Amino acid sequence: MTPTCVSDATVEVNERIRAFMAARVGRPLGPEEQAEYEQLLVNWTDAIQARSTTS
Repeated sequence: MTPTCVSDATVEVNERIRAFMAARVGRPLGPEEQAEYEQLLVNWTDAIQARSTTS
């Protein structure tokens, strides 16, 4: 169950991060994967900030 205070964008990005990391469990990220992970974190931060400004 998703709390109503969390935006759909935040939940979506969080799920993408979890799936990304689950697919790579037990090994270090390569350079391209690290860049992709960092972009996901930027997207998550943007979603959190957007949620803060609309609350």
